[in-house]
Amino acid sequence: MGRYLVEPFDSSDRYATERYQGAAGRNWWRCDPSLQLLMRRHLGDGYAWAEPHLDRLGALMGGPIAACAEETDRNPPRLEKYDKWGRDISEVVMPPSFHAARDALMADNFTSPAFAEQARAHGADPAALAAAWTYLLDQADIGMGCALGTGGDMVVSLAERHAPDDVKQRVREIFANGDYSGEAAQMFTERTGGSDLAALETTAEPSGDAWSLTGLKWFASNANGSAFVVLARHEGSVAPFLVLWERRDGTRNGVRIRRLKDKLGTRSVASAEVEFAGAEAFLLAGPGSGSGLGTMMKLTNASRLGVAMMGAGIARRALTESLCYARAREAFGRPLADQPLMRRKLAELIVEVEAVQALVFDGHVGPRLRLAPALIKLRAARLGLTAASDAVEVHGGNGYIEQWPVARLLRDAQVNPIWEGGDHILCLDVRRAMLRENAHEPFLDRLAAAVDRAPSGDWSLVRGRVDDLGKAITAWSSLGPAVAEARLYPLAQFMADVYAAALLTEQAGWEERAGHGSRKALVARLYADAHLADHGPLRGLDRPADDLDHFDTLTRGAFTF
Repeated sequence: MGRYLVEPFDSSDRYATERYQGAAGRNWWRCDPSLQLLMRRHLGDGYAWAEPHLDRLGALMGGPIAACAEETDRNPPRLEKYDKWGRDISEVVMPPSFHAARDALMADNFTSPAFAEQARAHGADPAALAAAWTYLLDQADIGMGCALGTGGDMVVSLAERHAPDDVKQRVREIFANGDYSGEAAQMFTERTGGSDLAALETTAEPSGDAWSLTGLKWFASNANGSAFVVLARHEGSVAPFLVLWERRDGTRNGVRIRRLKDKLGTRSVASAEVEFAGAEAFLLAGPGSGSGLGTMMKLTNASRLGVAMMGAGIARRALTESLCYARAREAFGRPLADQPLMRRKLAELIVEVEAVQALVFDGHVGPRLRLAPALIKLRAARLGLTAASDAVEVHGGNGYIEQWPVARLLRDAQVNPIWEGGDHILCLDVRRAMLRENAHEPFLDRLAAAVDRAPSGDWSLVRGRVDDLGKAITAWSSLGPAVAEARLYPLAQFMADVYAAALLTEQAGWEERAGHGSRKALVARLYADAHLADHGPLRGLDRPADDLDHFDTLTRGAFTF
């Protein structure tokens, strides 16, 4: 009989695996006081009814869904291109772990019409609960978040307005389980790139009361869905079309999958090159609607908020893994979490994650601001990537190993700054919204109103930066075209900085008035100090060390072990 050789150092407590429990296996609702506070604020009297549902959801996401995500990453979807007779069936075969996760999520779907009706009946905002559901899911697997939520709500609403009656009924059947059912996909990107619409090659020709689509989409996520929104050129303009997997008569539509993409991350969503060969399609724009770009922007902005939530989810998961590891790992005779440099990094992560959390939830349940989706995605998608990288560094060499949880986070996070427009495209959208719609005016009003709800104390720094931002926008508008475009990025960053600071200040005011303490005021002050203050020639080296002095307060409000 063979025996395992046990080396002497294996008996050391530092190698006890159970000491290094990360996020997986925990209840992600119970361990997240910041989310609990946010839900208390947004749900009001409905919180008592919602809390058991959120508790159950936290166990689901941190348990089975997180476990399935790891398995699906190792065993991704595959393409069955042909059947045994050589016919093109273009069938995407999803692994058992994907189906298990999807079935569990659909059985506890906070975005379903039935759950929303229950929530309203008990005084709870369904939009806030749907946002919490997505936020927790994205901590487990943003690929699954994409697979379930690529614009189903917009597909349904557009079909109801523009599709023939029999097609409307088919769409209702497809999305009977709610918008997050995994049945929708948006197919915009071509080989010429995703943002250059002038180079779009897919075309649509009239075919009775429908259209016939021909073309190739180069990067189409959720290719195993049933309802696709496809951008195509028709009558000299560009418009969105609805394409279903089957034609009206029940036969296979002219949709062919050339191959699945071999991606860096997000392997649980099937991304593919999809060819349309005379596919039956339905125009999702009314007569005289022009290019349909307004419809496309609504689709894009909704998707941008979804991608921003993915960035926030990854950032939160990265923070959780970092806190857990730093508490368990010892170096130089004490835990990493007790050492000043690590405390500084963890405090910074806590503040940045809660700032982005404020942004994404405001985007989903707050006032509808034209500038919000681009600015929120700009900040949240980038933080997801930097926080994942930080988490790898906190873990050291272990973080670079796929058996540990943070390597996948980093691989997955890289797609978020790309999906639905990179940073430069987002900045161009900010310019478009300001010049064509004066969108900065309601945005600045929102910031001023948020600061007006600040807690007690001196918040002149945040209030002053709201005024400065208005002056910066005025100054920017006087620049020449080339310089103005080059300066869009720092302007958008300034806007995101002040937006997040104002929202944290508003949250802090609510926390104080509701009798929940003053921790969020600490977070707001640290964020404002990092992003809005002028630290002078010493670069802030002489300022008070509130992040270290109040480190325990920060961590207790960010994570419950």
